[in-house]
Amino acid sequence: MNTSESRNPSIASKLGEVDPQIVEITAKDLKRQQDSLMLIPSENYASRAVMEIQSSILANKYAEGYPGERYYNGCQFMDEVESLAIERAKALFGAEHINVQPHAGSQANMAVYHALLEPGDTILGMSLSQGGHLTHGAGVNFSGNYYNIAMYGVDAETERIDMEEIARLAAQHRPKLIVVGATAYPRQFDFAAWRHVADSVGAYLLADIAHIAGLIAGGAHPDPVPYGDVITTTTHKTLRGPRGAMIMCKAEYADKIDRAVFPGLQGGPFLHTIAARAVAFKEASAPAFKTYQAQIVKNAKALAARLIENDFRLVSGGTDNHLMLIDLTSKYEKLSGRQAADHLEDAGIIVNKNTIPFDKRKPRTTSGLRLGTPMITTRGMKEDEMVLVADFIAETLENRQKASIKRQIRGKVKELCAQFPIYEYLQ
Repeated sequence: MNTSESRNPSIASKLGEVDPQIVEITAKDLKRQQDSLMLIPSENYASRAVMEIQSSILANKYAEGYPGERYYNGCQFMDEVESLAIERAKALFGAEHINVQPHAGSQANMAVYHALLEPGDTILGMSLSQGGHLTHGAGVNFSGNYYNIAMYGVDAETERIDMEEIARLAAQHRPKLIVVGATAYPRQFDFAAWRHVADSVGAYLLADIAHIAGLIAGGAHPDPVPYGDVITTTTHKTLRGPRGAMIMCKAEYADKIDRAVFPGLQGGPFLHTIAARAVAFKEASAPAFKTYQAQIVKNAKALAARLIENDFRLVSGGTDNHLMLIDLTSKYEKLSGRQAADHLEDAGIIVNKNTIPFDKRKPRTTSGLRLGTPMITTRGMKEDEMVLVADFIAETLENRQKASIKRQIRGKVKELCAQFPIYEYLQ
């Protein structure tokens, strides 16, 4: 070992000494990810650079407070890291104020509610069963427990959000805050129309863009920043950074938002993760990122079109973003989303069960599948590969009781994945 190596032993070599069991488990999941088609739309591959800084010495430092106002000494370089992350996020999204400290998307939404609302205030949010998130008012979540929730969904015929119905619900319930955003809605949001509804009842407008932040940064989806009072997002998913979140807002709400995050809901921020966000924001500012986001949408449309050709019914008839929902009841009346996802995993295809609008099955069973294209697009796959992926899905579900055929498909999946190694992206 040379001198520099002795001073800077690799994490892998040291980890192998300390905990070979964890190394073994990690290696097995690396192989699983390489050999599988990863289609869960809320997941993505963070780059090697992002992962390296996340496992750096910055993980050792406490830095409660904000740049220039820390409660611990020795934070001058932590201030530089956080300020750089904020500066890059502002350049990427154009927001007046950004807080990069929230540990997760749920905590970001909680902080917004904590900053702008009182317990019992009314929130108009999207129903979990029709595409919304737990924090948009689900009864099992803090949002449904501490606030008065009015729910909206999609039109029964079009399976799209009807803005006239949103305006009617807003006039009826007079919410103090309206949440626009979803985790399982395959269409774009017209943020200007939502702003108009919020203004009509004097409500705050929160845009939760956790799923579509990368599309927005890459110009592949309308921008909420000119219209939302507050915007929350995770920093992974389509944004392709580390797991975590941030809050963007108009300058007039900056103090309330910052106080809600710290000391309201969190203590010390994770500076190693904030540094990783800074790296991801720099990556997202490159021209290649726009090309990537455009390809995500192209791939999603191609995958959706081929699924339809294979006689699957998609919720709302297709997609405008990175994800789609398959309604299994139209083709396999007795096959649940949970069963279908398990069968597909047997073939090396990873999706998640998901409720569809007006689903008659329970959330743990579901009648639908949710799938998306961020991860396979990161690997370099394009429209031609989407045809193969859709055909693999159709063939697997058609032969779901035939283990030998599922093994054959798994072999084909592995061959396809070998042509697009994740190792190259992770270098």
